[in-house]
Amino acid sequence: MSVSELLPTRTESTGIHVLVDSSEPLTEQLVGQLARLCDELEDAEKTTFAVLHIEGAPGVRERPWPGEVGIHLVNKWEQALRRLERSPAGVVAVASGECAGPALDILLAADHRIVTADVRLSAAVTSGRLWPGMAVHRLAQQLGVARARRLVLFGTEVTAREGVELGLFDHVAVDRAGISDAILSAAELLSGMIGGELAIRRRLLLDAVTTSYEESLGAHLAACDRTLRHQSANRA
Repeated sequence: MSVSELLPTRTESTGIHVLVDSSEPLTEQLVGQLARLCDELEDAEKTTFAVLHIEGAPGVRERPWPGEVGIHLVNKWEQALRRLERSPAGVVAVASGECAGPALDILLAADHRIVTADVRLSAAVTSGRLWPGMAVHRLAQQLGVARARRLVLFGTEVTAREGVELGLFDHVAVDRAGISDAILSAAELLSGMIGGELAIRRRLLLDAVTTSYEESLGAHLAACDRTLRHQSANRA
């Protein structure tokens, strides 16, 4: 089942829907597509969430990523992903079929991950070697070294069932209706966040893996103070 066949119309939700072709090498156009989306998401008045539909293709695992590009373009791609990961708005990723290349990067940067039962996800490979991009860092950070080991060291494919067991995927859908329902459910969860609340929660969660209790205390106290002030304002 193709993601393009599952692509909802804007009338089904208030989010921004973007189709990403993961079978192509890294290009300025792809980086620009992600950067423009981040521009929209950083304006909280316009949207509450975005949905990135990742288009897979047969044999995509054998196609080199990022292709014949310079490190400058790779850096721009990583910066765009970081912006997406820190967006004040919610980010949902939807994937199906054979996904490699940017698919893993986008899924790991998303808040909620929906896949079809036929999804096959694998790490990017270039010239027969694992691509050592920031996806490796995110996998170890989000799954832990033990769980990320097979995917990173040996390039093992992840099926829908395995991804759910690993905590990599949040929902498996079987048809268009299932995709739409899952998107709407995710949107309800994400749109309930107040202001930059979602971005704050993300930061606290991710920092907990790499910083000590003492180093994290200030950020957590600031978030607690923000919550208490909001609570007080609502009572007034």
